[in-house]
Amino acid sequence: MSSQALTRTRAHQPCAACRMLRRRCDSNCMLAPYFPGDEAEKFFGVHKVFGASNVIRMIQMVEESKREDAVKAIIYEATSRLRDPVYGSAGTIFHLQRMVEELKMQVESMRAQVVQLQEQRNQLLGILMNVRHLDSTSSVHDSKFDGGNFMLDEDSMAYDPITYFTENDWTF
Repeated sequence: MSSQALTRTRAHQPCAACRMLRRRCDSNCMLAPYFPGDEAEKFFGVHKVFGASNVIRMIQMVEESKREDAVKAIIYEATSRLRDPVYGSAGTIFHLQRMVEELKMQVESMRAQVVQLQEQRNQLLGILMNVRHLDSTSSVHDSKFDGGNFMLDEDSMAYDPITYFTENDWTF
């Protein structure tokens, strides 16, 4: 059952438009299918911005299959005009377009950061691969290492930490 048929079966309940205008709501009320009695705030805004007679004229100018969408647009525009009397829905659209542009700039910034981080990762991987390559080409039996244990001979250190400080008059 369509919304128009459902509304017209409730003939005893006046629509929001007829209730607000204090007139009798009959079965051929032009506004009843779009402004049910329990949605008075929608008609209040539309009436305040456009006026009831202008709304009826606008609805009549649209072919019947598109009237519901036209009424939704009228309600949206009226609500926008009440919020922003100067710009209405154009102000909302402008604000959303500005937000989209800002988000596009943020996305581009994030993409640039991702590219930069990928380059850093590639550089670090290159360094790591070079270090591994150098480790695999160097001999395991170096004079300083013996089977993985670090060994120092006497000539490997330039100074002895214990005698260095006492020889140079450092006190603890």
